[in-house]
Amino acid sequence: MSLIADARPVWDRFVRLFHWTLVTCVAVNYFVLDDGKTWHQWVGYLAVALVAARIVWGFIGSRYARFANFFPTPARLRRHIGQLRAGRPEMHRGHNPLGALMILALISVVLGLGVTGWMQTLDAYWGDELLQDVHEVLSNVLIGLATLHAASALVMGRLERTRLIRAMFTGVKERF
Repeated sequence: MSLIADARPVWDRFVRLFHWTLVTCVAVNYFVLDDGKTWHQWVGYLAVALVAARIVWGFIGSRYARFANFFPTPARLRRHIGQLRAGRPEMHRGHNPLGALMILALISVVLGLGVTGWMQTLDAYWGDELLQDVHEVLSNVLIGLATLHAASALVMGRLERTRLIRAMFTGVKERF
């Protein structure tokens, strides 16, 4: 939860590779392969595998990749929101508490999509319209969250005067 004083490495290669590969999986499955066929399933399984690896990395990875570094406790959330409302946003070295909530939400929805997609391949749920509807709703929720995530990164980058988008490519979070 340290504040930024200068440009320093923040997000390691695994976090950045995970992020952009997951973005690609989501975009491909939602906008290109939305038919539920074999390629859609495999891209979905890749997304779930990525999330599983990210969860493991959240416990054993580099400092700013660890959940303990940014887990959104009620106290952290209250402080962060209070600072935003007061017009004095804190500069977090890694993810801020609201960003952490978004990470948990995105991870949860991707896992939910993986489970509901996989269940549709089972004989017990073959053709189950409710399950298909849940899967579709989750996919739309994921796109909504991803859009909010991207917009929030742009807004928070401006408020904090940091290059957040660039940092997800370079790994270095810097002030401007």
